Amino acid sequence: MTMHFPRLPQMRRTGDEPFHADGSALPFDLLSFWQWYASDLAGNALRGCIAEYLVLQALGVNPAVRQEWDAVDIKLTSGLTVEVKSSAYHQSWAQKMESPIGFSIAPALGWDATTGENALKSIRPAKVYVFCLLGHHERETLDPLNVSQWTFYVLATRILDDKAGSQKKINLASLLRLNPEAVDYTGLK
Repeated sequence: MTMHFPRLPQMRRTGDEPFHADGSALPFDLLSFWQWYASDLAGNALRGCIAEYLVLQALGVNPAVRQEWDAVDIKLTSGLTVEVKSSAYHQSWAQKMESPIGFSIAPALGWDATTGENALKSIRPAKVYVFCLLGHHERETLDPLNVSQWTFYVLATRILDDKAGSQKKINLASLLRLNPEAVDYTGLK
């Protein structure tokens, strides 16, 4: 027999919530965890979350919490689904040169976070991709919070499917040959 566990309830936190031992507060809170865990904004994983958040904000979408591991990053009430990818020339670690720009576009067996079920076929489930490039070249002034340092390339998934097939990655030059719409933060909407 297959067990089905419903999705755990999620709530937006304030950061004031203390860690505790069965109700007895410990001398640190959720905000101190966030500061420890999420202050490196130039790291690949968190930069991707920032890119997703910027696209959400530009589109006027404000879910209570981020939906981890869902088949698509953003679901609009209109039914439009959006996949957000990010890349940058500079990461937080020591580098001898700028990183080449590339984005993952691999078709996948999408997983629905609401139902807990996988798709039966590998596809690109979103209707639109937004490729977010933190394109600032001066390492000393890199600031992922500065939306002016980002460029956003918007492309219909059908173009990726048609031109890239089952390709798993795409570099910037190949992406540009597909003629995505390049916009700044204010142009995302």
